[in-house]
Amino acid sequence: MTMSRAEIKTEIKQTAAFTARNIKLFFKDKGMFIGALIAPLIIMMLYALFLHRVFVQSIEAVIPEGFALAPKTLSGFVAAYEISSVLAVCCVTVAFVANMNMVADRVNGTNADISVTPAKGRVIVLGYYFATAIVTLCICYIAMAVGFIYMAGMGWNMTVGETFAVILDVFLCVLFGTALSSIVCYFLKSSGAINAVSTIVSSVYGFICGAYYPISQFSTGMANTVMCLPGTYCTGLFRTHFLGGFERVLAAEGLPTQAVDGILGGFDVKLSFFGSNVAPWTMYLVVACTVAALIGAVVLINLIVKTKRKRVK
Repeated sequence: MTMSRAEIKTEIKQTAAFTARNIKLFFKDKGMFIGALIAPLIIMMLYALFLHRVFVQSIEAVIPEGFALAPKTLSGFVAAYEISSVLAVCCVTVAFVANMNMVADRVNGTNADISVTPAKGRVIVLGYYFATAIVTLCICYIAMAVGFIYMAGMGWNMTVGETFAVILDVFLCVLFGTALSSIVCYFLKSSGAINAVSTIVSSVYGFICGAYYPISQFSTGMANTVMCLPGTYCTGLFRTHFLGGFERVLAAEGLPTQAVDGILGGFDVKLSFFGSNVAPWTMYLVVACTVAALIGAVVLINLIVKTKRKRVK
């Protein structure tokens, strides 16, 4: 059954209105907004205060004798690695916090009131999804801006093209995180459950996507397993565009090719899957297909639940 132009316009307006409602509810809760915003900033601070020197020393340890890198190059490389790690994680973890409105509506019975409105089910689904994505994008882009300021102070080595690629990476990875959180949060029926899930995701996701700990340091079996997870390719995109430019910088400072490859490989700038290097376009393809599949799963779950409810009635 095809929809008329008037019906399409009505659904677009309803989706926009419901999206705006969810966004307002999120930002109205100052505690939730500040909590979601401060989490990536705290991780940045922890990296800068406690791990920055450790990463610098690990790079210095693999540099051959007789060679030395400029302090700005070393600190800039480590700063770019730290910010890429933070963004790779917060694009997913913040989405779970931003999706709390959907769970809250289920807990306080608001979804029952929404279900009797003329708005169709897909309007509600898209309204939650778009609102979560927009909120997560706002927070992640703020974190990205703060990260860029930090990198500028430590040593900036990104081109204009790489900077815009990072902006695109944030957008695509937020869509992935939003779709993933939408599926998980759909089955949660209490505020305690969403808080528990958010805590678990924040603790575990950074490790299984290679953000907190380089995949190159995993065992071969674990590394290949992690490379089967789509979140790893989100991290790979950030690594590529934040740190890829350092290949020419390190080479320009006279570092041997073998040492350059060792540093880049040790920090996951070049990902390999069963011995084959993964190109950036492949990472984009994997993440984009995963986003499409997850969104399709969200719609399908809602259709199945809606059909079951009709049969029960």
